[in-house]
Amino acid sequence: MDPVKQALLEDGAFRDITSAIIPNRRVAGRMLAKQDLVVCGIDVARRAFRYVGVGFTPKVRDGAKAKKGTVLGIVTGPARRVLAGERTALNFLQQLSGVATITRRFAERARPARVFDTRKTTPGLRELEKYAVRCGGGYNHRMGLQDGVMIKDNHIAALGDLEELREKVGDLAAKGRPIVLEASSHDQALLFATFPIQVLMLDNFSVPGLRRAVRAVRKIHPKLEIEASGGVNLGTVRAIAATGVDRVSVGALTHSAPAVDISLEL
Repeated sequence: MDPVKQALLEDGAFRDITSAIIPNRRVAGRMLAKQDLVVCGIDVARRAFRYVGVGFTPKVRDGAKAKKGTVLGIVTGPARRVLAGERTALNFLQQLSGVATITRRFAERARPARVFDTRKTTPGLRELEKYAVRCGGGYNHRMGLQDGVMIKDNHIAALGDLEELREKVGDLAAKGRPIVLEASSHDQALLFATFPIQVLMLDNFSVPGLRRAVRAVRKIHPKLEIEASGGVNLGTVRAIAATGVDRVSVGALTHSAPAVDISLEL
């Protein structure tokens, strides 16, 4: 089921007993940004209102910066139906714009390194949240486990043998599979740089450790993409990106993005 319709059903939008007290006359309302933000979820809000029989005319596009006070869209329709869809539309717009807004902040601080999301998303909303990351100027890692090979510490621990790992990686590479391989130490980084991989992920390295590892790996494999991951926040991302990595993965883009402040005013 469409997650938008599912959210409306969850909210009881088609069984609103409170709005029965008001006249069902035609009204117009404005979706207002109550803070500076990056917009995401305009089409999702339109879908929410469409399901309850209300019109929504966007005034901005997803990915645009909006200043506090900007009208994001105009809602028109019977008052009871507007109110039935209001909270669901706002929930999506606030949450997705929150993801886009924090992604833009990370992306601006990390340049020229690129910022990537992770699979740390809200269950059932991954596609929308990853879309919000793109609206904010970030990039998507795989959508799901079926979309690419990413070998992390627990895979390595479960396998238990680094030479066998080399063989497994070689087999995957021979099948044309792009591979991301995570290193948790300097020695692992040097070893894994000799494997047939596309991205070397340096996990939970200190900033000096990243700088040292990047220099050493470049000597072994100058064209290998290097990614930093683990505990990245807005206070550290600039220094992490300055170590010379090509990309930085940030779980906080989706798992910790604060919803922005947007209101509907009739």
